[in-house]
Amino acid sequence: MSYRNRTAAFASVAALAGSAVLLAAPLASAEVVDVNYQCQTPIGPKSAVSPIDIKSVKSGSGYKLTMSWQKGVSSSPVELGKGAVNPSALITVGGADSGTVTVTGPANAAAIPANTPIKINDLTGTYTPKKTGKVTFTPGVLTITALGTKTTCKPSNNPQPALTLDVTAAGGGSSGGSGSTGTNGSDSGSLPQTGPDDSAIALGTLGGTVLLAGAAGALWITRRNQTARR
Repeated sequence: MSYRNRTAAFASVAALAGSAVLLAAPLASAEVVDVNYQCQTPIGPKSAVSPIDIKSVKSGSGYKLTMSWQKGVSSSPVELGKGAVNPSALITVGGADSGTVTVTGPANAAAIPANTPIKINDLTGTYTPKKTGKVTFTPGVLTITALGTKTTCKPSNNPQPALTLDVTAAGGGSSGGSGSTGTNGSDSGSLPQTGPDDSAIALGTLGGTVLLAGAAGALWITRRNQTARR
């Protein structure tokens, strides 16, 4: 193999090593979790289990969260007309940060028949990191207002987080300490999308260092052999 080919091979291996390091640093993970809601309604207690997922989209220094229900919860003994049901919920923030994010959404677009599980529309809100690190998001209390009444549904099965993000605080805050409270948002989310955090940046720098070291080593070998031949 010529000296030029050896140099190219060295650089290619180093570049691939750097890429592998970056790919090994996951930025987000999401899963559907079953939540057993115990609801206090105007006509007495009711319960329902619904699979729920929470998705995120990076937006400026924060994240737009979308909370989705795959099954209806609670019900009404009378028909609920169009626009009669107004839901909201809390997402519990854990891990490196703490607090809650309030998510809201539109009222029901069609009438809900009597004694039929109430399907909750997607609810959205915005989370702004106050701490840097791995943050979890877990479904919390659901509130439904309809026809002047209020129904509160609380998770009773200690659900697992539906979303985990590696986040970076805008001010560079460290992990731990007091938490943050999100503010309401209105845009729907999609699959988890996050920007690079401090760990990914550090690992990328490491990959770049490996690349430079490999190229420099190959160049030294080339020059040494050239000198020997002279």
